[in-house]
Amino acid sequence: MNDTRNVVDQFKGMAEVDIVAELDKHGTELEIAIENLERDFNMGTIVRSANAFGVRHVHVIGRKQWNKRGAMATDKYLHVHYYQTVESFKHRMQDEEVEIVAIDNVKGAITLNKAALPKRCVLVFGAEGPGLSEDMLKVATQIVAIEQYGSTRSINVGVAAGVAMYAWLQKHKL
Repeated sequence: MNDTRNVVDQFKGMAEVDIVAELDKHGTELEIAIENLERDFNMGTIVRSANAFGVRHVHVIGRKQWNKRGAMATDKYLHVHYYQTVESFKHRMQDEEVEIVAIDNVKGAITLNKAALPKRCVLVFGAEGPGLSEDMLKVATQIVAIEQYGSTRSINVGVAAGVAMYAWLQKHKL
């Protein structure tokens, strides 16, 4: 069988439902959320990285439509949840006792090296450019910024997501 899907060798030839079940057994507690203010191509990159890092749940707040091309079909192996409002997302996280951690380089944010990323948390990323909404920043228990030392004001949101997810993995999984 010539399985051309973007999956590791152990999953070649397996049905999608079986891959999801296997990943669910060994996934991390970390969850990811994307406040989809725009139809941002970076969302696919974030979803693909989440899959690579063992994240099982991705939450999309705002626009349900997003450019899945960058995800390289990895969204098929995750549980993707959609919310129309920040408020509905907040209630779901409260019900599941998951702490909301906003990742944005706004005034007053804690630097990533000093942040206490909880084991049960959802890291929230905003659209490239506008970042997170004021509503999202208000519901977060902490706001974290990634330290930067160059001349640019910010790094790409897809890159920021990968950095933040790996920082969580270093603390809780590796």
